[in-house]
Amino acid sequence: MNVGGTKTSAVKVAQQVSCRTVDDAIVAYVAQHNRTPARTADLKPYVKGDISAYRIVRGQASGPGCR
Repeated sequence: MNVGGTKTSAVKVAQQVSCRTVDDAIVAYVAQHNRTPARTADLKPYVKGDISAYRIVRGQASGPGCR
């Protein structure tokens, strides 16, 4: 078993899931406020956990795991 490769894959998948979570929170924010959030702090009510590695760029999440 390649533990290093498994760990790398797990980190990559976790980052993609976190990016998707931030994107989903942006959609929820827009649905409730009818405008794009200005900063990730605006998303705190919609996300559990730390999203400090992410930014909002042109209405989408930007950070680890985002394309």
